[in-house]
Amino acid sequence: MGALLEIEDLQVSFGHGERRQDAVRGVSMTLAKGESVGLVGESGSGKSVTALSILRLLPYPYAWHPGGRVRFDGVDVLQAPQADLSDIRGGRIGMIFQEPMTSLNPLHSVEKQIAETLLLHRQRTRTQARARVLELLDLVGIQDAEQRLDAYPHQLSGGQRQRVMIAMALANEPELLIADEPTTALDVTIQAQILELLLALQQRMGMALLLITHDLGIVRKMAQRIYVMHQGRFVEEGSTQDIFERPQHEYTQMLLAAEPKGEPVQQHEGAPLVLSAEDVRVWFPIKAGVFRRTVDHIKAVDGISVSICAGQTVGVVGESGSGKTTLGMALLRLERSRGAIRYDGQTISEYDFKAMRPLRREMQVVFQDPFGSLSPRMSIGDIVAEGLEVHKLTSDPEQREAMIVEALEEVGLEADSRFRYPHEFSGGQRQRIAIARAMILKPKFVVLDEPTSALDMSVQAQIVDLLRELQRKYRLAYLFISHDLKVVRALSDQVIVMRDGRIVEQGAVAQIFDAPQAEYTKALIAAAFAMETIAAGAVST
Repeated sequence: MGALLEIEDLQVSFGHGERRQDAVRGVSMTLAKGESVGLVGESGSGKSVTALSILRLLPYPYAWHPGGRVRFDGVDVLQAPQADLSDIRGGRIGMIFQEPMTSLNPLHSVEKQIAETLLLHRQRTRTQARARVLELLDLVGIQDAEQRLDAYPHQLSGGQRQRVMIAMALANEPELLIADEPTTALDVTIQAQILELLLALQQRMGMALLLITHDLGIVRKMAQRIYVMHQGRFVEEGSTQDIFERPQHEYTQMLLAAEPKGEPVQQHEGAPLVLSAEDVRVWFPIKAGVFRRTVDHIKAVDGISVSICAGQTVGVVGESGSGKTTLGMALLRLERSRGAIRYDGQTISEYDFKAMRPLRREMQVVFQDPFGSLSPRMSIGDIVAEGLEVHKLTSDPEQREAMIVEALEEVGLEADSRFRYPHEFSGGQRQRIAIARAMILKPKFVVLDEPTSALDMSVQAQIVDLLRELQRKYRLAYLFISHDLKVVRALSDQVIVMRDGRIVEQGAVAQIFDAPQAEYTKALIAAAFAMETIAAGAVST
């Protein structure tokens, strides 16, 4: 079986002169036709940069290749003319990107984005393209696919956007699929379905797969060989069995052992109530006909009540599209809702934009997609300090700089990082920046929307420890939204299980995890436990 992809001594650098940083330092790998290869390592190790180099998608001339070659089916991609690249990208090589919200065009519908690659590479008619789009959406598990054709990315949940990305990547049945964290935004019950789908498609089409992920259970299930990457270099490579059963490098051993651990911050008796909500509802109208009359509603949040005290974490779990994020945005009054919401003794349910503004400092959010929520045109220092200026907390430049430095160092970033820009940081580092932006305002209530979903296991553990320490230090109230039940268990006191906008079950974390009552909760925990068992088996062998 001949090599489909050959990488020889690949080097990638960002910037020039004194600002030059070497992201990839002479890596070499091969991938045969029909083979599955896993690429693992911490955030910032160079995994995604290596993958983007295969399609020559790095932002030239800022990112450049001091040396190396990337050959795809004999063609040197780094030297190929644009015509050859256009044929390869999306046609012969498909890619599932790590951050679907920034990869999908916000101005184009789902149908237009998937159909575009079909029309470009396969010269189909629009009728044929539409039929193929519906087939692909059904294939990746999008319910009511026909109703989703006219939807835009912001109208989809994180998991639904990821599935649209997978449909786009598979549209032309590529010879090589590069999957950069393909299940990042998906809950545990859907992860298994997507992985089985990718395996089935790979076998049917004879497609090669380069899988980049932080989930070692997924790598063990999907990959035949593994490359372990650290600080821009491959520190170990070998068969999947050898890497998991007989890891040689200490870094590989650390990755296999890493996972979020610890207990939630202990609550103080009599802690004051920070936020409470009763019968919160968020219904989105479904319009039809020439006059766009409302014919029905999507009940994203349907009658939910919750209370959170100072120093407490309430975890919210459920499948993608269950209403978790919509609930968080409603509690922050960033989404219109019905029902009573009280914050710090004030009923804020009917507050307008002007009335809410003084409270925004105390009610913060860390979004699921850190890259999409950080302005690419602002330096890290300006991003972190934006809230200080909005709320007029300081007019002294020296004090401003001191507060920025303190906020960055508090989340484990160096002071000099304030002069850099978001694209110069890894996913884990960007998430720390997003946390620093929220924490510099010294909030009382923080909505954490999948803050660890895009991070590898070792960095997940670091972020969980960081959030726990900040909560202990400032008595923060957290609403922690996640599909990762292991992380929820490590951080939360109380858990809410959501499905189709409603609460299926809620209670203390020990009660929910040790003695779930609802069948849906049991299914979620069983799926999470199955993935955990795979990873745990890898460590114990």
